[in-house]
Amino acid sequence: MPGESGSGYAHAAHYIEAMHRFRNILITVAVIVLAIAGVGVVWYLVSAQQTRDEQTALDPFYTAPDPIPTTLGTVIRIEPLDVDVPGGTAQRLLYVSERPDGTRAVSGAMIFIPNKAAPTQGRDVVAWEHGTLGMGDACVPSRSNNPLGDMTTWIGPMMDQGWVVVATDYVGLGTTKPNQYLIAQSEVRDVVNAVRAAQNIPEASAGSRYTTFGHSQGGHASVWTGQLGPEYAPELTLLGVAAAAPALNLPEIASAQWDTAVGWVIGSDLIESWPTYYPGLPIDAILTTEGKDASERLAAECINQSGLEALVREKFGQQLFSSDPLANPAWRDALNEQTPPPLPADMPVFIAQGTADEIVLPWPNAMVQEQWCDAGSALTMLWMGNVNHQEAALVSGPTVVQWLADRFLGLPAEANCAFPSPVPPSPPPGTDSVS
Repeated sequence: MPGESGSGYAHAAHYIEAMHRFRNILITVAVIVLAIAGVGVVWYLVSAQQTRDEQTALDPFYTAPDPIPTTLGTVIRIEPLDVDVPGGTAQRLLYVSERPDGTRAVSGAMIFIPNKAAPTQGRDVVAWEHGTLGMGDACVPSRSNNPLGDMTTWIGPMMDQGWVVVATDYVGLGTTKPNQYLIAQSEVRDVVNAVRAAQNIPEASAGSRYTTFGHSQGGHASVWTGQLGPEYAPELTLLGVAAAAPALNLPEIASAQWDTAVGWVIGSDLIESWPTYYPGLPIDAILTTEGKDASERLAAECINQSGLEALVREKFGQQLFSSDPLANPAWRDALNEQTPPPLPADMPVFIAQGTADEIVLPWPNAMVQEQWCDAGSALTMLWMGNVNHQEAALVSGPTVVQWLADRFLGLPAEANCAFPSPVPPSPPPGTDSVS
């Protein structure tokens, strides 16, 4: 019928018009999304170029002289660092350290000096060791746009205590490579020589007494300084070491994380650095095809970038390692060698560990607590409920300040081994311990 036909045409016209409107909306949304994406790409490119320009401008400061001075702790250059430090001032410096074979090398660092007057015997020193940040120049604390990182909750209180804080970048980060990541014999030299450098800065008035505090990889460096530091620098007095979420039990951590996103980030750094200390350490035999293609580039990125890519690769089922590195005898021996033994009873040690840590997992450090307490270490263990890896130094820092203050006052360190860990000192059900 005519009326029905007209009604059908009307409905069709309305439908077509609605579809046109819907299409126009989709096009508009698409244009907006593309515009936003374009702005994001432009912003990223501009930001990346700005970062490159900033790092290029800093390169002369971090360039080693030829020849490098032979005296360890020599300050080659120093300049103000533009960062707000409550109760103190900040400077960046380049100082002389050495590689494990005795070859002289340079490291960047930061030094924080209290505003209050120094005591006649000189200021006590805290050596801070940062965690894994990536091996690119812009990742390095003294070269980055965020030099304080996870220091913000405790750097002010340390200035109030009147302590000098010196923070090594480690040799090979921001300076001539390689960096020997998680190699104790390299880390300890960089930490101790940073303390020596602080003593060579007149306005610091740094004395010979020091303590250490580190996070993650830096916790590894801090604790190993408790083992090797007194013999390496007998002229200095090490009064205690502190660590937040320290990477100590390396075999257990590696065996638990090798096939995860964490394995991509940490593993790439190991692949790039460990053969420089362990010649002949097999690489191709333990890497996937994707790992061989990406590890060098990932190691050179800052951890925020490499971490995002690692999560995506994990999502798509990609792994850096083709199998657990512990299945390879050479890697197993190296991981065991870089795992610190229990500290002696006369070296106080403070370890803080979060129960929500998904990078340095809680249970390997629960094993450390059990083993070190059984061995008689003067261990103070702080378990932080629902604290993740990134928050560990920020949350534990104020308590660390109190603990270090007691060490400088000469008070005895009382182990709290009678309090068991809140997590079992063993892998979760369904996984096997390597020990």
